[in-house]
Amino acid sequence: MVGTGPGSTDYLSPKALRVLQEADIIVGYKTYVQLIAPLVEGKEIISTGMTREVERCRAAIAQAQKGRKVALVSSGDPGVYGMAGLALEILYQEKLHDLVEVEIIPGITAATAAAALLGAPLMHDFVVISLSDLLTPWELIEKRLALAAQGDFVIVLYNPASHRRKFQIQRAREILLQYKNASTPVGIVRQAYREEEEVIITDLENLLSHSLDMFSILIVGNNQTKKLDNYLVTPRGYVL
Repeated sequence: MVGTGPGSTDYLSPKALRVLQEADIIVGYKTYVQLIAPLVEGKEIISTGMTREVERCRAAIAQAQKGRKVALVSSGDPGVYGMAGLALEILYQEKLHDLVEVEIIPGITAATAAAALLGAPLMHDFVVISLSDLLTPWELIEKRLALAAQGDFVIVLYNPASHRRKFQIQRAREILLQYKNASTPVGIVRQAYREEEEVIITDLENLLSHSLDMFSILIVGNNQTKKLDNYLVTPRGYVL
């Protein structure tokens, strides 16, 4: 299971690159496979669309059972909203875990990639919350948002909006404003380290005036986070 990082192959680890080169077959979501296409040219590829994660995992496991070297790829890190957990669940549920050798290759996450482009907003305690309610009840997501805001964590938001799904980010902002000032800095990073990359620094008050989609990552500061020119910095607490 290979983490391919945020997008650019410049941010792929040497270990991940080696595993991709040695693999007999590449399995993954079609968009993520396209991002590494130059590295896997000529290899057999199984790629499918959104919501077909179980199918991809089963296909990868089936190929591995035949003795083939399979790279099941995830963007970012395979253990962070990626394919690693699902693949392991299937292996154990179907009692195949003793028949297939597994290695998980970490990758740069969307959260840390976005943070690097913004400066240093994750220098203190932070939480990561996905606003997608496809697999998690929205009531639970709201509870997590409220508790994270109450605790004054820096909050990283994955999957903030889509063309048909705007309510979640609107409601999330309402919840955050119950515990955070409207002037709290917010970083928006879209398509980190890809050709369409956009980096914006705004605040909770003006958050919704910016375009957001499933390729966007939001980082909402704590009460110490500050804007320094084009950077966001959350102080660690060092005495200067």
